[in-house]
Amino acid sequence: MRGFTARSFSRFIIGTSALALVGLPGIAMAQDAAATVGNPGPSDIAPQAALADPNETTDDIVVTGIRASLREAIDIKRNGQGVVDAISSEDIGKFPDTNLAESLQRITGVSIDRSNGEGSTVTVRGFGPEYNLVTLNGRQMPTSTLGDGASAPASRSFDFANLASEGVAAVEVYKTGRAAVPSGGIGSSINIRTPRPLDKPGTRGSIAAKGVLDSSRNGKDPITPEVSGILSTTFADDRIGILFSGAYQRRKASNNSASVGFRDGFLGAENNWGTLAQTGTPGGANITNRPGPTDVYEIPQSAAYDVIDIDRERINGQLVLQAKPTDTLTATLDFTYSSNKVEVRDSSVGIWFNFGDTRSAWTNGPAAGPLFYSENFAPGKDLSYSSSLTANKSENKSLGGNLTWEAPGNVTMSLDAHHSTATSKPTNDYGSSTSIGGAIFGVQSQTVNFEKDLPVISYQMYPGIDPLNASLITPTGNAFRNAYFKDEINQIQLKGHYDHDGDFLSSIDWGFSYVDNKVRSAYGFIQNETWGGVDPRGASFGAAAVPDDFFSLTSLPNKFNGVSGANDPALPKSIYTFNFEQMAELLRSTYNICSAPQTGTAAPGTCLANYTNDRRIRERTISPYIQFNTKFTVFDMAAHIIGGVRYDETQVNSSALVPIPNGTRWTGANEFALPTAPIRSPRSRAIITTGCPRSISTSNRSATSSCAPRTATPSRVRITVACRAA
Repeated sequence: MRGFTARSFSRFIIGTSALALVGLPGIAMAQDAAATVGNPGPSDIAPQAALADPNETTDDIVVTGIRASLREAIDIKRNGQGVVDAISSEDIGKFPDTNLAESLQRITGVSIDRSNGEGSTVTVRGFGPEYNLVTLNGRQMPTSTLGDGASAPASRSFDFANLASEGVAAVEVYKTGRAAVPSGGIGSSINIRTPRPLDKPGTRGSIAAKGVLDSSRNGKDPITPEVSGILSTTFADDRIGILFSGAYQRRKASNNSASVGFRDGFLGAENNWGTLAQTGTPGGANITNRPGPTDVYEIPQSAAYDVIDIDRERINGQLVLQAKPTDTLTATLDFTYSSNKVEVRDSSVGIWFNFGDTRSAWTNGPAAGPLFYSENFAPGKDLSYSSSLTANKSENKSLGGNLTWEAPGNVTMSLDAHHSTATSKPTNDYGSSTSIGGAIFGVQSQTVNFEKDLPVISYQMYPGIDPLNASLITPTGNAFRNAYFKDEINQIQLKGHYDHDGDFLSSIDWGFSYVDNKVRSAYGFIQNETWGGVDPRGASFGAAAVPDDFFSLTSLPNKFNGVSGANDPALPKSIYTFNFEQMAELLRSTYNICSAPQTGTAAPGTCLANYTNDRRIRERTISPYIQFNTKFTVFDMAAHIIGGVRYDETQVNSSALVPIPNGTRWTGANEFALPTAPIRSPRSRAIITTGCPRSISTSNRSATSSCAPRTATPSRVRITVACRAA
């Protein structure tokens, strides 16, 4: 489907901030990625020198604050072995980025995808979001997203919209692989680093508050808050530290759009259902500049105006406890939390074409496009008024611990473990993506004009039928889709680093990692294909069941201010909108749309569909590695060689519950549904192990197919393939 979107988006920020410094006057709040060097994951930022007593006179100049933050980002690029880039806290703070994805787009080679006007996922070096591995302080992070919420979630791309920029010390982007860098990121490995209290001894903190006015919001322009803060303190001779950081952000915006759905392309010589009438046949005379026999064209099938309101709430927080009982041993315990709740309400007016008595005009080929497309109808054609609700929440939790020991002989050992989860699900009793249709029956003709930037939809009703008469609106079909996604990771890592004082060998890194990753993706829906009216007695009975005050008139032209076509006299001046929850509760009590739907089943007392798709994956990966880092000079220029081996072995166990179609049911012209038989439990299982040596062995026990409820013998596949060295 091709579509057109017109959006007005601007933000005005009014804010204040306060900075409190206690114990170390003159030291700024900037944090750097070196603050987490004790945590797992390599860091290319050299640690800062210890801070001197401000009352002591020395010949050393210690650079801190903004200059230090900028210097550290440059050092990453200069000293990085391979292609590595980074942004520091100062880089992040320069711009009013709404989340971490928008901060990452400042890095060369990184682009982002947006959702609801905000950055969401990242693409690195042309590789999509699914090809990037994301770690937090060197720990592999779970991710969850529902996508459009109208289908089974199938993506494990990390959604950076969940993370505010304020709580991040630095982000490192590794664009080339190394043995010491976790594998799995073909595009890149992105490491997010957060601050630690013992890296900046003393008591310090800051708080910032903003008021955001988003002028794209339909109706009133509410001012929404954005508050963030950090508090860090150390005591017991700077051997114990506590740090807390948090951020709360809310945004209300709108994104109004005009969309046109097109059928698949046709050749001018084709003569099928839905194609343009051929010259000399009935209807051929109604076509101006018909595409030639070898020209390609598309026919409009539907068109709509959507008035969309967005309400987003993001909460981030981190608590870090650190203790240093000896000069060589540091213990860290941290908990990180993030949630991103998004509610999108869409009120629309729309039309559908039946490809009967049509008129149209076209541009020249070889790829012809419509200038306008129009159709006349017999009595009974509908004008659609619909309302949809998408209200979902993504929540991330990570609890981790770390022990770092600076052993004798320039050796540093680190033991790290964490338990992390990411969950996405609906926030209401209806589902992740829901819609309720309504209609006024009596369209005599309808047209879409494409001669301006805004497709102009117009319609003419039969005499006596007013498209703005609320008493004529009858509820029609509806759908309640319920998606769920959860990712859980348990990981333990043991890492070592040896600094060598020789001329050629610089250092050696080695380690071992075990990751247990459990993923669940589930989906189900209930639907009623009552497009002729929800009341079986007729449309008038359904209209009579809905009070007129359920509907509100909404002006349409001002939703597209500044777009060519918004002032076209043929554009509808107003449309009807209605509250989704209010209409859903009325239809539940009157017509049992959730307790007795035509398709699917729902949990008792709700419209949450029972899952008909339930896919579960468990991946257990072991990863030992060793890496040698060298340094030497060539023609008085510094040179480095890094060589290492990384072995990854992954065992995958998967099971899936899928629906089995057991028939068809026609619901309207050119529309049919596929009823499915109930399924009791997952019936397929696969175990895949990757590692050395290279061998492949398979065995399969298949079950007898049946459309009736059954308990089948599971299918089992085991595959072993070769390992990969980095």
